[in-house]
Amino acid sequence: MRKGRVTGDRAPAADPRDRASGGRAKPAPGGRGLARRRRLTPYALLAPSFTLLVVVLVWPIVHMVWMSLHRYSLPEVTGAREPEWNNFQHYLFILTDERFWTIFRNTVLVCLLMVFITMVLGTLVGLLMNRLPNWLQATVGTTLMLAWATPIISAAIVHRWMFDSRYGLVNPVLDALPNWLVGSNWSDFNWLNDPVPFFSVLILTVVWQAFPFVAVTVLAGLKSVPNELYEAARVDGASRWQTFWRVTVPILRPLFALLIVLQVIWDFRIFTQLFILAGGFSNREIFLLPYYAYQLGFASTPQNYGMGSAISVVMTVLVLGITAYYIRIMVRQGEVR
Repeated sequence: MRKGRVTGDRAPAADPRDRASGGRAKPAPGGRGLARRRRLTPYALLAPSFTLLVVVLVWPIVHMVWMSLHRYSLPEVTGAREPEWNNFQHYLFILTDERFWTIFRNTVLVCLLMVFITMVLGTLVGLLMNRLPNWLQATVGTTLMLAWATPIISAAIVHRWMFDSRYGLVNPVLDALPNWLVGSNWSDFNWLNDPVPFFSVLILTVVWQAFPFVAVTVLAGLKSVPNELYEAARVDGASRWQTFWRVTVPILRPLFALLIVLQVIWDFRIFTQLFILAGGFSNREIFLLPYYAYQLGFASTPQNYGMGSAISVVMTVLVLGITAYYIRIMVRQGEVR
């Protein structure tokens, strides 16, 4: 008899209960409960974060919509009077108010100018930084990010002082330049009174603080472009402009799309710089939508939180539409990868 071989013995007969179950393995005691717990564990771990998001993000939005549909001012907040349903009066007032549409137009124009100038300036600076040595890229990038990291309030106060008509720095500098270059009579020019000069200062303030983020992000994107593509373009005799449009832009198009969407979201909600530069609500010609919502909701007498909420709902719908486009881009990037 060979070692390890069984002879003369038969295999034990199969259990009739196993044959009845089709030969499937019988689950171990407690196996179904363990599998159910494993399936529910991710949901249990996500539940606290989801609850926090609902409380912090979703509930304020729901309450804002509810306030916009009711008569809601200080007596309703203190409980002295019950909120009353207003039959969409706030939205009817907004949609039929000529002043609201003027402010909406100014908001869109100022936002588009901010985004366009920020993207062009940031892209140019990113391209220039890409041609510098690595140590100089790090130095310039760190210097630029200081502007981006500056508190918004500080940047707005500094720019308000620079363009002040009495104590500012800009007017004496323009007065010292030749008249054929910049014109004359700058000593008493008020930058913060009329809409066009005021929005120019506002755009300068926002762009000054926003373009470093775009420049550093574009520089990081340029690092991912293979040099072989640029070498092939040079061999084919392409100019720098053609190389930028035919090689750089197609590869960095998802990055540019994301930056544009983010800039639109940020610039559409500009409030702090506008509030500090304007110095209050006396000049209604320079209102933008966030400023208008705050003025109607909190700064007016009496306060009208329902009207302010209605304007905020309109802004939220626009921002959510842009955000949905942003998420769509992110999903497409994931599919490509």
